[in-house]
Amino acid sequence: MFFNQIRTQRGCQSYLIGCNETGSAILIDPETSQIEHYLGLLNHDSLSLHYILDTHTHADHFSASKQLGSQLNVPIIMHSYSPAPFVNMHVDDGEMIKVGELQLSIMHTPGHTADSISIIMKDRVFTGDTLLIGGTGRTDLPTGDPEQLYTSLFHRLLRLDPELKVYPAHIYSQRLHSTIGEELANNPRLQKRDKEEFVTLMATLELNTPTHLTESLRTNLTGAKPIERLLREAANDISFIQAKQLYIHAQTDSTEFIIIDVREQETFSQGHIKDAINIPRGQLEFRVNEVLPDPTKRIAVCCESGTLSTLATATLRSLGYSHAVALEQGVNAWKQLGYPLVKSSNQ
Repeated sequence: MFFNQIRTQRGCQSYLIGCNETGSAILIDPETSQIEHYLGLLNHDSLSLHYILDTHTHADHFSASKQLGSQLNVPIIMHSYSPAPFVNMHVDDGEMIKVGELQLSIMHTPGHTADSISIIMKDRVFTGDTLLIGGTGRTDLPTGDPEQLYTSLFHRLLRLDPELKVYPAHIYSQRLHSTIGEELANNPRLQKRDKEEFVTLMATLELNTPTHLTESLRTNLTGAKPIERLLREAANDISFIQAKQLYIHAQTDSTEFIIIDVREQETFSQGHIKDAINIPRGQLEFRVNEVLPDPTKRIAVCCESGTLSTLATATLRSLGYSHAVALEQGVNAWKQLGYPLVKSSNQ
């Protein structure tokens, strides 16, 4: 069996498992920042990816399942309770997946989320965020339920062979895995074996909200793109101009560039590049014909930091303004170089 455990700096764990006999493989809990890593491992081991599986709807990072599934034309597996529209193979408790000669058994283990599953395979179990090393999944996020988690743990997972290796979806230490027996003996949360005590424990945990909770749920539930990917794709489709170069152009020929500032009017009025035209980003598509009648003109688009202007420039290019460029790092870069800004009345 080929077995690769891939981790991110934040402790997210992915698992690439392949069959020696057939070269077929399954990827469990892929994360977007590791896509090139997964593709490299598949190529290095001469594996053909047959399935992608998410153990649950992730709330703290961006799943790569949809992107990889589309890119490689591979089915995406989740529990039947998963609402994600891009999932094309739903599974439920007691079912089995075959990856070449390998057999992976599905155990429905809700509690962290309603669609949580664990995957039992030979000498190991992939527990998602249901059972962690020295902890358990939280139950205070959407579809979480401490009573269901108690049942999934004490009536399902923890009754498996104590020697089974535990590979969770998150590891917050340098360890690679644990065992069922070790968690039963040493996991602090599992020492509350009375149901009411366990539910009370989970309800009183003081946990921080995941940094990207809303965006992660939005993208993982719908298959939409995270903002970071939108920005990256927009940046790949446009060109940029540095503040120094724009300043030189403005000094030698003030008519060469039309400068479009896409910040809100209040911010714009407090200080903007001379002769810049203010079109807030939300109005761009509606005012572009009025303000920019000549699509052959050179246009420099700016915002505060360069983020919003990247998206705005990509929009302008898609509308036919092929000479639009984004001011790299926005008005911030202009100010850092000591170039002048002018104020205007906020009308």
